[in-house]
Amino acid sequence: MANDYSLDRIDRKILRHLQDEARLTNQALASRIALSPSACLARVRRLEALGIIQGYHARLDPFCVDVGLVLFVEITLEGRAPDEQARFEGVLSATPEIVEASHVSGRIDYLLKIVVRNMQHWTELREALVGGDYGVGSVTTHVLMDKPKVFKGYPVAERHADR
Repeated sequence: MANDYSLDRIDRKILRHLQDEARLTNQALASRIALSPSACLARVRRLEALGIIQGYHARLDPFCVDVGLVLFVEITLEGRAPDEQARFEGVLSATPEIVEASHVSGRIDYLLKIVVRNMQHWTELREALVGGDYGVGSVTTHVLMDKPKVFKGYPVAERHADR
């Protein structure tokens, strides 16, 4: 994906530090990257306005907050026309159990992360997805057993090798 902005080494430092510890105060962040607090805040706000920083979240252990089952679900649509994708994507935001969705390449169309109370809850949700007018052709379910590595952020290099 092409972008309209370039990240310099200071922007990249800011991103690395915020991914490691998003609760850093502006003062602490500025100190770590050797900028004045006002210059640092201006850069962070610019990164937010550009959509590079998309939010700040607490990462929770799903097993400690009783979400039940965490599933990774492969979805293949019956067709691949833009209106069929839009129809399916409409159900994504309307379904709170679908906590993450990615449109992917390959033999499947979407990879979803879903949380449900139990297997009966998943059975009902799956039947609604397949039986609804969403164009779902097939569903393959994988149950999360353990998380030996959790997502902590994207690797933000000093700069890309192709630049």
